[in-house]
Amino acid sequence: MLSQSVEYALRAAAYLAARPGRAATTEQVAGRTGVPAAYLAKILQSLARAGLVRSQRGVGGGVSLARDPSDVTLLDVVNAIEPVKRVRSCPLDHSPWLCPLHRRLDAALEGVEQTLADATLADLVAEQPGGVPLCGAELAGGRVSGPQLAASLPPG
Repeated sequence: MLSQSVEYALRAAAYLAARPGRAATTEQVAGRTGVPAAYLAKILQSLARAGLVRSQRGVGGGVSLARDPSDVTLLDVVNAIEPVKRVRSCPLDHSPWLCPLHRRLDAALEGVEQTLADATLADLVAEQPGGVPLCGAELAGGRVSGPQLAASLPPG
């Protein structure tokens, strides 16, 4: 339902939320989240345009959240990359009302939107104390998950 780009953006935002006030390089974020660095750079640009992250060049520079993690919802991140597309009219007959099928599809999308709006990046960090709020990341030795991920990666 959500694109790979949205998944990557959520991973990056969650990682940055776990490091409040500290900048990270694109390579650091990529290494900790399993997102390809070149692709991540494009995603971070979209998040910056939306005012969710900021970047600073030079020594000690990098990317960081532009807002407090408690003020950034998952829907904010999703909308910065690829907004949820609600069904506003029946695409089969172009009626202004929704048929039963499309009414149900829109209700499901509304539920997804509400769930994303109700959760903040701070919520994700709070649910994963002491580590990056991700289920796993691709590392040189293969897939690592949960506590292994937090223990296997250097502080940064």
